[in-house]
Amino acid sequence: MTPEEELKQLEARINALLPPRYVGCFEAVSPASMGSAKLRYDSAGKIVWGEIWTTFCHLALAGGPPHRGKLLGPVTAEETQREPEQYAAVVAELQRALGACVDLPLIAAAPPGWIGLQCDSAATAAWLVRAIVAENVIARHEGAVLFVPAGPHFRLEKELKNVVVAVAKTCHYLFDHVEPEQMPSGAAPYLIRPPLPHEIAADRERYDAESASLCEKIQASTGLKTWLGESPGWVGIECRDEESAVWMLRAVATEDILVRREDSALYVPVDISDDNALAKTASAVETAHRLSQLRSN
Repeated sequence: MTPEEELKQLEARINALLPPRYVGCFEAVSPASMGSAKLRYDSAGKIVWGEIWTTFCHLALAGGPPHRGKLLGPVTAEETQREPEQYAAVVAELQRALGACVDLPLIAAAPPGWIGLQCDSAATAAWLVRAIVAENVIARHEGAVLFVPAGPHFRLEKELKNVVVAVAKTCHYLFDHVEPEQMPSGAAPYLIRPPLPHEIAADRERYDAESASLCEKIQASTGLKTWLGESPGWVGIECRDEESAVWMLRAVATEDILVRREDSALYVPVDISDDNALAKTASAVETAHRLSQLRSN
């Protein structure tokens, strides 16, 4: 296969991953933010979550601006236990907000540190996980249940709002811009993902070694600067500019790898739960970088 044919196949996979409104228009998606939606309150002083926005910035998975500049990471069970009353209040408000903004039933019980939403299939949940993580909000799924973070330290106009907007934005683009016959369905692919804090703690020596190895492999194959991310579980890659980072994000995402960016820095996970995940991640980044250079020539 020639590099030109390889690029054509990759762009076809990118188009298949995204809602139809983004097909074949990579350059038309602006990474510039429209600004943050202002919160609105009712006469009782409660936020009217369903009336905050009339539209959204472009989907970050498609190359739009991530909702957050930095990752909102997972919350440990220990954190939730330190301030149980405050945690319960955050969970209650998140449940109220998500119930008003998205048409996904809340599950009755979720692990500490998470809010659960019931999707119609595992494939739908997996698609939303990819899209939410690209917005710089951590997410995961178990079968058809989507999980997003909740913590006692979440502030109403910051972290709590970030979760609500990221879920509402990604659900909007999936459910309002994709025809029923084009919706994700059936079994979900295995998503290469960052380890959770307790998984890192349980195998710290391996995590440290694999993180360093992934940095070295990516830097050797691409010539791009790499580092261990500020958020545990991620390796950062300095792309030549924001446009390159945007294109590489879409390319890496087609390989069932959770990926996100902060300006011109791309972040990929250090998945220690699967023996093939690290090699696949390094290969996906190398291919994305190589084809992005071909495309820009």
